[in-house]
Amino acid sequence: MRTIRVPLKLINLQDDGFHLLVEIVVFGESHWAVLDTGASRSVFDKTLLEQNIAAEGIETINPEEDTVATTLFSTSSTAVATLPKLKIGKLKLKKYQAVGLDLQSVNEAYEHLGHPIVAGIIGGDILIKYKAKIDYKKLVLKLYK
Repeated sequence: MRTIRVPLKLINLQDDGFHLLVEIVVFGESHWAVLDTGASRSVFDKTLLEQNIAAEGIETINPEEDTVATTLFSTSSTAVATLPKLKIGKLKLKKYQAVGLDLQSVNEAYEHLGHPIVAGIIGGDILIKYKAKIDYKKLVLKLYK
């Protein structure tokens, strides 16, 4: 089993807790994503998906209500699309079925606190599949392939 080590960034939410950010590459560009062990599914910013999907000719599908991902961020506007490639460190996921949510309010709050905006939330579907371990002391995400 191969270990993939991915650095994490810890951000302080003004003494109201912390979030871990992980760098991802989607549509060939680097972005930050929240690492959310409580999210059942990974999700991505709907606007980012729509902008890039149109450019790459990928179709979006509006999911039924029962397929909407649950995360710590709630929203009602969703879409589903297939990402040609998603990279988390050296882990490369091809043709990843992505759920898109409106993350504008999340990003507005992050910007207000002086944090980088995020393009997505990495959740349980990826974390469980790749047997994720988080080393909080070293701020490293370990994935096993």
